[in-house]
Amino acid sequence: MDLFEENRQYAKKSAPLAARMRAVSLDEWVGQEHIIGKNTLLTRAIKADKLSSLLLYGPPGTGKTTLASVISATTQAVFMQINATTAGVKDIQKAVEEAKSAVVLYGKRTILFVDEIHRFNKLQQDALLPYVENGTIILIGATTENPYFEVNKALVSRSMIFELNPLSQENILSLLRRAIKDPRGLGDFQIEAHDDALNFLADKANGDARTALNALELAALTTESDAVGRVEITLEVAAVCIQKRPLMYEKNGDNHYDTISAFIKSMRGSDPDAAVYYLARMIYAGEDPRFIARRIVICASEDVGNADPHALQVAAAAASAVHFVGMPESQIILSQAAIYIACAPKSNAACEAIFAALGDVEKVQVKSLPLHLKDPNKPHAIGSREHGKGYKYSHDFPGNYIPQDYLPEELRDRVYYKPTENGVERKIKESLRGLRSHRDYT
Repeated sequence: MDLFEENRQYAKKSAPLAARMRAVSLDEWVGQEHIIGKNTLLTRAIKADKLSSLLLYGPPGTGKTTLASVISATTQAVFMQINATTAGVKDIQKAVEEAKSAVVLYGKRTILFVDEIHRFNKLQQDALLPYVENGTIILIGATTENPYFEVNKALVSRSMIFELNPLSQENILSLLRRAIKDPRGLGDFQIEAHDDALNFLADKANGDARTALNALELAALTTESDAVGRVEITLEVAAVCIQKRPLMYEKNGDNHYDTISAFIKSMRGSDPDAAVYYLARMIYAGEDPRFIARRIVICASEDVGNADPHALQVAAAAASAVHFVGMPESQIILSQAAIYIACAPKSNAACEAIFAALGDVEKVQVKSLPLHLKDPNKPHAIGSREHGKGYKYSHDFPGNYIPQDYLPEELRDRVYYKPTENGVERKIKESLRGLRSHRDYT
Protein backbone atom coordinates (compact mmCIF):
# COMPACT_ATOMS: atom_id res chain seq x y z
CA MET A 1 0.00 0.00 0.00
CA ASP A 2 3.10 2.24 -0.08
CA LEU A 3 2.66 4.14 -3.32
CA PHE A 4 6.23 5.39 -3.13
CA GLU A 5 7.38 1.76 -3.59
CA GLU A 6 5.97 1.74 -7.11
CA ASN A 7 7.73 5.02 -7.75
CA ARG A 8 11.02 3.59 -6.53
CA GLN A 9 10.73 0.56 -8.81
CA TYR A 10 10.06 2.79 -11.79
CA ALA A 11 12.86 5.14 -10.80
CA LYS A 12 15.46 2.39 -11.04
CA LYS A 13 15.22 2.37 -14.79
CA SER A 14 13.65 5.36 -16.45
CA ALA A 15 12.85 8.19 -14.05
CA PRO A 16 14.84 11.44 -14.18
CA LEU A 17 18.05 11.52 -12.19
CA ALA A 18 16.50 13.76 -9.54
CA ALA A 19 13.80 11.13 -8.90
CA ARG A 20 16.27 8.22 -8.90
CA MET A 21 18.49 9.98 -6.37
CA ARG A 22 15.68 10.82 -3.98
CA ALA A 23 16.71 9.97 -0.43
CA VAL A 24 14.88 7.02 1.12
CA SER A 25 16.35 7.29 4.63
CA LEU A 26 17.55 9.94 7.02
CA ASP A 27 21.12 8.74 6.45
CA GLU A 28 20.89 9.89 2.82
CA TRP A 29 19.33 13.24 3.64
CA VAL A 30 21.24 16.39 2.64
CA GLY A 31 20.50 19.94 3.80
CA GLN A 32 17.67 21.57 5.81
CA GLU A 33 19.58 20.95 9.02
CA HIS A 34 17.30 23.36 10.87
CA ILE A 35 14.45 20.84 10.62
CA ILE A 36 16.18 17.55 9.71
CA GLY A 37 19.24 17.71 11.90
CA LYS A 38 20.51 15.81 14.87
CA ASN A 39 17.93 15.76 17.66
CA THR A 40 15.52 18.12 15.91
CA LEU A 41 11.83 17.58 16.64
CA LEU A 42 11.00 16.30 13.16
CA THR A 43 13.96 13.92 13.08
CA ARG A 44 12.95 12.42 16.41
CA ALA A 45 9.33 12.10 15.30
CA ILE A 46 10.31 10.30 12.08
CA LYS A 47 12.65 7.91 13.89
CA ALA A 48 10.04 7.18 16.55
CA ASP A 49 7.28 6.86 13.93
CA LYS A 50 5.20 9.34 15.93
CA LEU A 51 4.30 11.91 13.34
CA SER A 52 1.44 14.35 13.63
CA SER A 53 0.06 16.26 10.66
CA LEU A 54 2.67 18.38 8.85
CA LEU A 55 2.74 21.13 6.27
CA LEU A 56 6.03 21.36 4.38
CA TYR A 57 6.52 24.78 2.83
CA GLY A 58 9.36 25.86 0.54
CA PRO A 59 10.61 26.51 -3.00
CA PRO A 60 10.78 23.77 -5.65
CA GLY A 61 13.67 21.33 -5.39
CA THR A 62 14.30 21.78 -1.67
CA GLY A 63 13.21 18.33 -0.51
CA LYS A 64 9.50 18.40 0.34
CA THR A 65 8.59 15.30 -1.68
CA THR A 66 11.89 13.67 -0.73
CA LEU A 67 11.04 14.11 2.93
CA ALA A 68 7.73 12.39 2.28
CA SER A 69 9.68 9.56 0.61
CA VAL A 70 11.88 9.22 3.70
CA ILE A 71 8.80 9.08 5.91
CA SER A 72 7.26 6.52 3.55
CA ALA A 73 10.28 4.24 3.89
CA THR A 74 10.50 4.71 7.67
CA THR A 75 6.95 4.55 8.97
CA GLN A 76 4.98 1.46 9.86
CA ALA A 77 1.80 3.32 9.00
CA VAL A 78 -0.05 2.90 5.72
CA PHE A 79 1.25 5.55 3.34
CA MET A 80 -0.85 7.05 0.55
CA GLN A 81 -0.10 9.83 -1.90
CA ILE A 82 -2.28 12.13 -4.00
CA ASN A 83 -1.44 15.21 -6.03
CA ALA A 84 -3.71 18.21 -5.60
CA THR A 85 -3.34 19.21 -9.26
CA THR A 86 -5.24 16.10 -10.38
CA ALA A 87 -7.13 14.86 -7.31
CA GLY A 88 -10.65 15.83 -6.32
CA VAL A 89 -13.07 15.31 -3.45
CA LYS A 90 -13.74 11.72 -4.59
CA ASP A 91 -10.04 10.90 -4.32
CA ILE A 92 -10.00 12.31 -0.81
CA GLN A 93 -13.05 10.26 0.15
CA LYS A 94 -11.47 7.13 -1.29
CA ALA A 95 -8.30 7.73 0.73
CA VAL A 96 -10.36 8.26 3.87
CA GLU A 97 -12.28 5.00 3.36
CA GLU A 98 -9.02 3.09 2.89
CA ALA A 99 -7.66 4.74 6.04
CA LYS A 100 -10.71 3.60 8.01
CA SER A 101 -10.26 0.06 6.68
CA ALA A 102 -6.57 0.07 7.64
CA VAL A 103 -7.47 0.82 11.25
CA VAL A 104 -10.14 -1.91 11.37
CA LEU A 105 -8.25 -4.63 9.45
CA TYR A 106 -4.63 -4.00 10.42
CA GLY A 107 -4.71 -1.63 13.37
CA LYS A 108 -2.53 0.79 11.43
CA ARG A 109 -2.61 4.53 11.06
CA THR A 110 -2.64 6.11 7.61
CA ILE A 111 -0.39 8.94 6.45
CA LEU A 112 -1.77 10.85 3.47
CA PHE A 113 0.76 12.86 1.50
CA VAL A 114 -0.86 15.66 -0.54
CA ASP A 115 1.60 17.23 -2.95
CA GLU A 116 0.92 20.86 -3.92
CA ILE A 117 -1.84 21.09 -1.35
CA HIS A 118 -2.31 24.80 -2.10
CA ARG A 119 -3.92 23.71 -5.39
CA PHE A 120 -6.88 22.29 -3.47
CA ASN A 121 -9.82 24.68 -3.37
CA LYS A 122 -11.66 25.46 -0.12
CA LEU A 123 -14.18 22.65 -0.61
CA GLN A 124 -11.44 20.07 -1.13
CA GLN A 125 -9.47 21.29 1.89
CA ASP A 126 -12.63 21.26 3.99
CA ALA A 127 -13.19 17.63 2.96
CA LEU A 128 -9.91 16.72 4.66
CA LEU A 129 -10.50 18.60 7.87
CA PRO A 130 -12.77 16.27 9.90
CA TYR A 131 -10.54 13.25 9.24
CA VAL A 132 -7.40 15.14 10.21
CA GLU A 133 -9.16 16.35 13.32
CA ASN A 134 -10.37 12.92 14.44
CA GLY A 135 -7.09 11.20 13.58
CA THR A 136 -8.37 9.02 10.74
CA ILE A 137 -5.50 10.33 8.64
CA ILE A 138 -2.21 12.03 9.39
CA LEU A 139 -1.80 14.73 6.76
CA ILE A 140 1.51 15.66 5.18
CA GLY A 141 0.96 18.57 2.81
CA ALA A 142 3.65 20.00 0.54
CA THR A 143 3.35 23.50 -0.89
CA THR A 144 5.47 26.18 -2.53
CA GLU A 145 3.06 28.83 -1.22
CA ASN A 146 2.81 30.26 2.27
CA PRO A 147 0.34 27.93 4.03
CA TYR A 148 -0.88 30.76 6.27
CA PHE A 149 -2.37 32.34 3.15
CA GLU A 150 -3.10 29.39 0.86
CA VAL A 151 -4.22 26.60 3.22
CA ASN A 152 -7.43 26.40 5.24
CA LYS A 153 -6.81 28.04 8.63
CA ALA A 154 -8.38 25.08 10.40
CA LEU A 155 -5.90 22.71 8.71
CA VAL A 156 -3.02 25.04 9.53
CA SER A 157 -4.02 25.13 13.19
CA ARG A 158 -4.01 21.32 13.34
CA SER A 159 -0.63 20.89 11.64
CA MET A 160 3.00 21.56 12.40
CA ILE A 161 4.53 23.82 9.76
CA PHE A 162 8.12 23.34 8.61
CA GLU A 163 9.70 25.76 6.16
CA LEU A 164 12.36 24.38 3.81
CA ASN A 165 14.93 26.86 2.52
CA PRO A 166 16.74 26.89 -0.83
CA LEU A 167 19.63 24.43 -0.60
CA SER A 168 23.12 25.82 -0.19
CA GLN A 169 25.66 25.46 -2.98
CA GLU A 170 27.55 22.99 -0.80
CA ASN A 171 24.41 20.88 -0.34
CA ILE A 172 23.84 20.71 -4.09
CA LEU A 173 27.50 19.92 -4.77
CA SER A 174 27.21 17.00 -2.36
CA LEU A 175 24.14 15.70 -4.20
CA LEU A 176 25.81 16.07 -7.60
CA ARG A 177 28.92 14.16 -6.51
CA ARG A 178 26.79 11.41 -4.97
CA ALA A 179 24.76 11.10 -8.17
CA ILE A 180 27.93 10.63 -10.23
CA LYS A 181 29.03 7.68 -8.10
CA ASP A 182 25.75 6.08 -7.02
CA PRO A 183 24.47 3.15 -9.17
CA ARG A 184 20.97 4.56 -8.83
CA GLY A 185 22.26 7.65 -10.56
CA LEU A 186 25.15 7.83 -13.02
CA GLY A 187 27.40 5.26 -11.37
CA ASP A 188 27.34 3.04 -14.46
CA PHE A 189 28.92 5.85 -16.49
CA GLN A 190 32.58 6.69 -16.34
CA ILE A 191 32.06 10.35 -15.59
CA GLU A 192 34.80 12.84 -14.97
CA ALA A 193 33.15 16.11 -13.96
CA HIS A 194 35.38 19.14 -13.57
CA ASP A 195 35.06 21.01 -10.29
CA ASP A 196 34.29 24.29 -12.04
CA ALA A 197 31.50 22.56 -13.98
CA LEU A 198 29.91 21.18 -10.81
CA ASN A 199 30.30 24.53 -9.05
CA PHE A 200 28.63 26.21 -12.01
CA LEU A 201 25.66 23.83 -11.90
CA ALA A 202 25.32 24.19 -8.13
CA ASP A 203 25.38 27.98 -8.40
CA LYS A 204 23.02 28.32 -11.36
CA ALA A 205 20.49 25.95 -9.78
CA ASN A 206 19.64 28.71 -7.31
CA GLY A 207 19.00 26.33 -4.41
CA ASP A 208 16.96 23.84 -6.49
CA ALA A 209 18.48 20.35 -6.34
CA ARG A 210 16.15 19.01 -9.04
CA THR A 211 17.39 21.59 -11.55
CA ALA A 212 21.04 20.80 -10.83
CA LEU A 213 20.61 17.02 -11.03
CA ASN A 214 18.60 17.13 -14.24
CA ALA A 215 21.21 19.39 -15.83
CA LEU A 216 23.94 16.94 -14.77
CA GLU A 217 22.03 14.07 -16.33
CA LEU A 218 21.55 16.01 -19.56
CA ALA A 219 25.28 16.70 -19.66
CA ALA A 220 26.10 13.01 -19.12
CA LEU A 221 23.65 11.75 -21.73
CA THR A 222 24.52 14.24 -24.47
CA THR A 223 28.32 14.22 -24.16
CA GLU A 224 30.19 11.70 -26.29
CA SER A 225 32.53 9.38 -24.45
CA ASP A 226 36.19 9.11 -25.37
CA ALA A 227 38.02 5.98 -26.58
CA VAL A 228 38.03 4.37 -23.15
CA GLY A 229 34.37 5.17 -22.47
CA ARG A 230 34.98 8.17 -20.23
CA VAL A 231 32.47 11.04 -20.26
CA GLU A 232 34.10 14.37 -19.49
CA ILE A 233 31.83 17.14 -18.24
CA THR A 234 33.56 20.50 -18.60
CA LEU A 235 32.40 23.98 -17.70
CA GLU A 236 31.45 24.56 -21.34
CA VAL A 237 29.27 21.45 -21.35
CA ALA A 238 27.61 22.42 -18.05
CA ALA A 239 26.90 25.94 -19.32
CA VAL A 240 24.97 24.56 -22.28
CA CYS A 241 22.88 22.27 -20.06
CA ILE A 242 21.66 24.95 -17.67
CA GLN A 243 21.59 28.13 -19.70
CA LYS A 244 19.19 30.15 -17.59
CA ARG A 245 19.14 30.41 -13.81
CA PRO A 246 15.70 29.34 -12.56
CA LEU A 247 13.86 31.72 -10.25
CA MET A 248 11.17 30.83 -7.75
CA TYR A 249 8.69 33.37 -9.05
CA GLU A 250 5.02 32.59 -9.49
CA LYS A 251 2.96 35.59 -10.50
CA ASN A 252 0.38 34.90 -7.80
CA GLY A 253 2.80 33.50 -5.25
CA ASP A 254 4.76 34.77 -2.28
CA ASN A 255 7.89 35.51 -4.26
CA HIS A 256 5.95 37.77 -6.59
CA TYR A 257 4.85 39.91 -3.64
CA ASP A 258 8.20 39.70 -1.88
CA THR A 259 10.08 40.88 -4.97
CA ILE A 260 7.78 43.80 -5.77
CA SER A 261 7.94 44.76 -2.08
CA ALA A 262 11.74 44.75 -2.18
CA PHE A 263 11.65 46.77 -5.41
CA ILE A 264 9.40 49.48 -3.95
CA LYS A 265 11.32 49.65 -0.67
CA SER A 266 14.60 50.00 -2.58
CA MET A 267 13.23 52.95 -4.58
CA ARG A 268 11.85 54.48 -1.38
CA GLY A 269 15.21 53.90 0.30
CA SER A 270 17.09 55.74 -2.49
CA ASP A 271 19.10 52.70 -3.60
CA PRO A 272 19.02 52.65 -7.42
CA ASP A 273 21.28 49.58 -7.59
CA ALA A 274 18.96 47.45 -5.49
CA ALA A 275 15.93 48.81 -7.36
CA VAL A 276 17.41 47.83 -10.72
CA TYR A 277 18.33 44.37 -9.41
CA TYR A 278 14.78 43.62 -8.26
CA LEU A 279 13.47 45.08 -11.51
CA ALA A 280 15.76 42.68 -13.37
CA ARG A 281 14.47 39.72 -11.34
CA MET A 282 10.92 40.55 -12.28
CA ILE A 283 11.74 41.05 -15.95
CA TYR A 284 13.79 37.84 -16.01
CA ALA A 285 10.84 35.92 -14.52
CA GLY A 286 8.42 37.32 -17.10
CA GLU A 287 6.50 39.72 -14.88
CA ASP A 288 3.96 41.95 -16.65
CA PRO A 289 5.83 45.24 -17.36
CA ARG A 290 2.56 47.17 -16.96
CA PHE A 291 2.28 45.89 -13.38
CA ILE A 292 5.81 47.11 -12.67
CA ALA A 293 5.07 50.48 -14.27
CA ARG A 294 1.98 50.95 -12.10
CA ARG A 295 4.01 50.34 -8.97
CA ILE A 296 6.60 52.91 -10.09
CA VAL A 297 3.83 55.48 -10.63
CA ILE A 298 2.46 54.85 -7.13
CA CYS A 299 5.92 55.12 -5.59
CA ALA A 300 6.54 58.41 -7.42
CA SER A 301 3.54 59.97 -5.72
CA GLU A 302 3.61 58.15 -2.37
CA ASP A 303 7.33 58.36 -1.61
CA VAL A 304 8.67 61.25 -3.71
CA GLY A 305 5.66 63.50 -3.92
CA ASN A 306 6.32 67.24 -4.06
CA ALA A 307 9.96 66.85 -3.13
CA ASP A 308 10.35 66.32 -6.89
CA PRO A 309 7.09 66.88 -8.77
CA HIS A 310 8.79 65.74 -11.98
CA ALA A 311 8.99 62.19 -10.57
CA LEU A 312 5.30 61.56 -11.19
CA GLN A 313 5.65 62.94 -14.72
CA VAL A 314 8.57 60.59 -15.41
CA ALA A 315 6.71 57.59 -13.95
CA ALA A 316 3.48 58.34 -15.80
CA ALA A 317 5.38 58.85 -19.06
CA ALA A 318 7.17 55.54 -18.50
CA ALA A 319 3.86 53.73 -17.90
CA SER A 320 2.48 55.17 -21.14
CA ALA A 321 5.65 54.31 -23.07
CA VAL A 322 5.67 50.72 -21.76
CA HIS A 323 2.14 50.28 -23.05
CA PHE A 324 3.09 51.81 -26.41
CA VAL A 325 6.48 50.13 -26.95
CA GLY A 326 6.16 46.66 -25.37
CA MET A 327 8.96 44.26 -24.47
CA PRO A 328 11.87 43.83 -24.64
CA GLU A 329 12.59 47.57 -25.08
CA SER A 330 10.28 48.45 -22.18
CA GLN A 331 12.87 47.12 -19.78
CA ILE A 332 15.03 50.16 -20.60
CA ILE A 333 12.12 52.53 -19.95
CA LEU A 334 11.33 50.83 -16.64
CA SER A 335 14.98 51.02 -15.63
CA GLN A 336 15.14 54.74 -16.36
CA ALA A 337 11.99 55.46 -14.36
CA ALA A 338 12.97 53.25 -11.41
CA ILE A 339 16.41 54.86 -11.20
CA TYR A 340 14.91 58.36 -11.34
CA ILE A 341 12.47 57.57 -8.52
CA ALA A 342 15.23 55.97 -6.44
CA CYS A 343 17.53 58.98 -6.86
CA ALA A 344 14.86 61.63 -6.31
CA PRO A 345 14.51 63.45 -2.97
CA LYS A 346 11.83 61.82 -0.87
CA SER A 347 8.68 63.03 0.86
CA ASN A 348 5.50 61.27 1.87
CA ALA A 349 3.91 64.51 3.08
CA ALA A 350 1.23 64.42 0.37
CA CYS A 351 0.43 60.81 1.30
CA GLU A 352 0.15 61.61 5.00
CA ALA A 353 -1.96 64.69 4.23
CA ILE A 354 -4.70 62.78 2.42
CA PHE A 355 -4.83 60.03 5.06
CA ALA A 356 -5.06 62.61 7.84
CA ALA A 357 -7.84 64.41 5.99
CA LEU A 358 -9.69 61.13 5.37
CA GLY A 359 -9.45 60.43 9.08
CA ASP A 360 -11.18 63.72 9.86
CA VAL A 361 -13.82 63.09 7.21
CA GLU A 362 -14.64 59.83 8.98
CA LYS A 363 -14.45 61.05 12.59
CA VAL A 364 -15.37 64.74 12.67
CA GLN A 365 -18.97 65.82 12.06
CA VAL A 366 -19.04 69.00 9.99
CA LYS A 367 -22.34 70.86 10.16
CA SER A 368 -21.77 73.02 7.10
CA LEU A 369 -19.14 74.13 4.64
CA PRO A 370 -18.19 77.80 4.91
CA LEU A 371 -21.00 79.83 3.34
CA HIS A 372 -18.67 82.09 1.38
CA LEU A 373 -17.23 79.00 -0.41
CA LYS A 374 -20.58 77.58 -1.43
CA ASP A 375 -21.89 77.81 -4.98
CA PRO A 376 -24.11 80.92 -5.30
CA ASN A 377 -25.57 79.77 -8.63
CA LYS A 378 -28.44 77.78 -7.10
CA PRO A 379 -31.36 80.24 -6.71
CA HIS A 380 -33.76 77.60 -5.39
CA ALA A 381 -31.41 76.06 -2.78
CA ILE A 382 -32.28 76.62 0.89
CA GLY A 383 -30.32 79.59 2.13
CA SER A 384 -28.84 80.16 -1.30
CA ARG A 385 -28.94 83.92 -0.88
CA GLU A 386 -26.07 83.62 1.58
CA HIS A 387 -24.02 81.30 -0.65
CA GLY A 388 -20.82 82.93 -1.81
CA LYS A 389 -21.48 86.07 0.21
CA GLY A 390 -18.23 87.60 1.41
CA TYR A 391 -15.99 85.45 -0.76
CA LYS A 392 -12.75 87.23 -1.69
CA TYR A 393 -11.35 86.50 -5.16
CA SER A 394 -7.63 85.89 -4.65
CA HIS A 395 -6.55 87.40 -7.95
CA ASP A 396 -7.99 90.77 -6.98
CA PHE A 397 -5.37 91.18 -4.26
CA PRO A 398 -1.59 91.78 -4.26
CA GLY A 399 0.39 88.57 -4.66
CA ASN A 400 -2.84 86.79 -5.67
CA TYR A 401 -3.52 85.99 -2.04
CA ILE A 402 -5.96 87.17 0.61
CA PRO A 403 -6.51 85.47 3.99
CA GLN A 404 -9.93 83.91 4.54
CA ASP A 405 -11.45 80.76 6.02
CA TYR A 406 -11.35 77.73 3.75
CA LEU A 407 -11.77 74.84 6.20
CA PRO A 408 -15.07 74.20 7.99
CA GLU A 409 -15.35 75.77 11.43
CA GLU A 410 -14.88 72.39 13.17
CA LEU A 411 -11.51 71.91 11.43
CA ARG A 412 -10.36 75.52 11.38
CA ASP A 413 -6.92 74.87 12.91
CA ARG A 414 -6.12 71.64 11.10
CA VAL A 415 -2.78 71.29 9.25
CA TYR A 416 -2.76 68.29 6.94
CA TYR A 417 0.09 69.03 4.59
CA LYS A 418 3.45 69.23 6.34
CA PRO A 419 6.16 69.67 3.68
CA THR A 420 9.64 68.40 4.39
CA GLU A 421 13.01 70.07 3.91
CA ASN A 422 13.75 67.84 0.91
CA GLY A 423 14.01 69.02 -2.67
CA VAL A 424 11.30 71.32 -3.97
CA GLU A 425 9.33 70.94 -0.76
CA ARG A 426 11.83 73.17 1.02
CA LYS A 427 10.61 76.10 -1.09
CA ILE A 428 6.99 75.02 -0.64
CA LYS A 429 7.52 74.92 3.11
CA GLU A 430 8.97 78.42 3.15
CA SER A 431 6.06 79.73 1.09
CA LEU A 432 3.43 78.02 3.25
CA ARG A 433 5.03 79.31 6.43
CA GLY A 434 4.25 82.85 5.33
CA LEU A 435 0.76 82.05 4.07
CA ARG A 436 -0.23 80.07 7.15
CA SER A 437 0.96 82.85 9.46
CA HIS A 438 -2.18 84.75 8.42
CA ARG A 439 -4.58 82.01 9.53
CA ASP A 440 -5.45 83.75 12.75
CA TYR A 441 -8.02 86.00 11.17
CA THR A 442 -11.62 86.76 11.92
